[in-house]
Amino acid sequence: MSTAKQKILVVDDEPDIVELIAYNLKREGFQVHTAANGQDAVATAKRVMPDLIILDVMMPKMDGIEACRIMRAMPEFKSTFMVFLTARSEEYSEIAGFNVGADDYIAKPIKPRALLSRINAILRRNAAADETVNERLEISDLVIDREAFLVFKNGEKIVLAKKEFELLYLLASKPGKVYTREVILKNIWEDSVVVTNRTIDVHIRKLREKIGERYVSTVKGVGYKFEA
Repeated sequence: MSTAKQKILVVDDEPDIVELIAYNLKREGFQVHTAANGQDAVATAKRVMPDLIILDVMMPKMDGIEACRIMRAMPEFKSTFMVFLTARSEEYSEIAGFNVGADDYIAKPIKPRALLSRINAILRRNAAADETVNERLEISDLVIDREAFLVFKNGEKIVLAKKEFELLYLLASKPGKVYTREVILKNIWEDSVVVTNRTIDVHIRKLREKIGERYVSTVKGVGYKFEA
């Protein structure tokens, strides 16, 4: 995959970490921009329009959670990948990150090879989603035809209700991406005022009954993701 034109913004208040990440990303062929806190991150992101943003969670002036929340509210960053760096093991920081729109987490201390592998996988995921904008998804033994609202498993048609289909399509459009219940509600039931988390759970259970258990996994306390 050519990375020459892909821009990554690295945001951390520790210069050594910024230098380590930037060095390895540049070696891989990415254009790298940096910022030292959340405020600078928002300003720099507006200027350079990165494809992916790596954000530390704990920073002065504005932390990564708040910076992510602000950028996710801007139309130009709706589809930008945002990945958090954190040395914190507390589950709440991950939940907070996913709730404001994080796509993934990378734990400190940074291991360059693991970091590059994760970043490349995320960008491939994005490219695959863009290529198929997507009337038809083919993942493993599933074929999801958006135009016809049909799902086939090993060539056999599976009948899904409209909301079940929309939920499956949302999750399957970005395999591995964790969708919080809030994001699912907004995407699938945005015009309804009576839908609760329980509604999502029921639809997930019905999906699993119809297509099999292995495709949709639960991320405890956060939401759901599609396993390719």
